Amino acid sequence: MNDTGAPGAPPGRDEAAFPLHHAGRCGDLAELDAQLVRCRACPRLVEWREEVAAHPRAAFRDQEYWARPVPGFGPSDAALAIVGLAPAAHGGNRTGRMFTGDASGDFLFAALHAVGLASRPTATHRGDGLELYGVRVTAPVHCAPPDNRPTPAERRTCRPWLSAELELLSPGLRTVVVLGAFGWQALLPVLGDAGWPLPRPRPAFGHGVQLTLPATGRRELQVLGSYHPSQRNTFTGRLTFDMLVGLLSRAAALAGLAPPGG
Repeated sequence: MNDTGAPGAPPGRDEAAFPLHHAGRCGDLAELDAQLVRCRACPRLVEWREEVAAHPRAAFRDQEYWARPVPGFGPSDAALAIVGLAPAAHGGNRTGRMFTGDASGDFLFAALHAVGLASRPTATHRGDGLELYGVRVTAPVHCAPPDNRPTPAERRTCRPWLSAELELLSPGLRTVVVLGAFGWQALLPVLGDAGWPLPRPRPAFGHGVQLTLPATGRRELQVLGSYHPSQRNTFTGRLTFDMLVGLLSRAAALAGLAPPGG
């Protein structure tokens, strides 16, 4: 048995410590992603992601669910990172790619395409040809949680993956867009630990909030808050398409990104 344990086995001490032991040792994002998908550190999330896969929605019964941790998506030299919440049970947990195969992803990728940061406006599966230009999409929790609500303990356990991902992106990273209050609360301590000084008190989350973290051994970083493109927010008009496009356009400008050929 390897240090992640056999599929279906109760998580042991090695599994619980897997993120802490492995994330920071990865030399590049490809190695990080390969290690991340082996993680079984959170018993409740492992059970849920596999339970969902065993009982797929009727529309997806002919598909094999990913049912593993979902790695970040986008180039390793991204200047802009987008940090969400966690994969959706029948979205990323099914397709194996962040924000792919659910309504939130449809909204996000359509907006990224409108700004010129994505090659197409839809994301259906890992082999659909979608490319992101200068953007990496990730999350503080990499497994689908019940009711879309990870616990604080699960967020802490998963934190080394986000820390390592941002560290590997840091040479070129200029801007981060955080989707939702959960991501905001999860991200700021990670940035602080990575060496970016945080203001005190920490600014409250809000759509359009912008935080400038000064350069101290790293380049200056701009952090922007956005409402999450959940159906609750988009159906009620709390987050409109124009609002998200406007914020992403602002983030792209801060990151120094231009559309291909622009």
